[in-house]
Amino acid sequence: MPVIVLGGIYTGVFTPTEAAAVAVIYSAFVGSVIYKDIKLGDYVKILRDSAAVSAMIMFIICAAAAFSWFLTSQSIPQDVAAWLTSVTPQPWMFLLAVNLMLLVVGCFMEPNSAILVLAPLFLPVVQKMGIDPIHFGIIMIVNLELGMLTPPLGLNLFVSAGMTGYPLERVVKATIPFMLSMLVFLLVITFVPTISTILPELLSNTK
Repeated sequence: MPVIVLGGIYTGVFTPTEAAAVAVIYSAFVGSVIYKDIKLGDYVKILRDSAAVSAMIMFIICAAAAFSWFLTSQSIPQDVAAWLTSVTPQPWMFLLAVNLMLLVVGCFMEPNSAILVLAPLFLPVVQKMGIDPIHFGIIMIVNLELGMLTPPLGLNLFVSAGMTGYPLERVVKATIPFMLSMLVFLLVITFVPTISTILPELLSNTK
């Protein structure tokens, strides 16, 4: 499955969203035909459980979208962005402050909403400070992925809790080592921009 899903995404055969559908079809085929662990009657329970988890996730996304609308309507992101640029004259200070801000934002906003609201605000500042937009984009994505693992709106936490049946507190505790390793990785890519830019630069030089 990883070869099919990741291979299809990286080769452009299908989008990440379409990859999810491909993974479902592949899993159903393997479980029903090859291993024969899934019977026809099992699909009723599978669909019911999937609907329950999907509904839970959609409620969280709707709440995050409403919160994003409130922030935007009150011009809070614009005010915060203006304040950050006024107190962080150096690029490294700006990136550190943005990291802290995005870590907090990721706890309360769904990643797509956060990107749509914050990326246009920060892009002019990033370009003015001479920060590579690709580098900044990767920093933003890693921060928001961390937000997927942090309560109260960590989508991955609720998905894991729904799939395993474990209480949310237990899932949060289990993710702590992974979160710490991701924080270390975030600091590395923040202050070593070559990690983010070397591949695009190599590809651009081959043209």
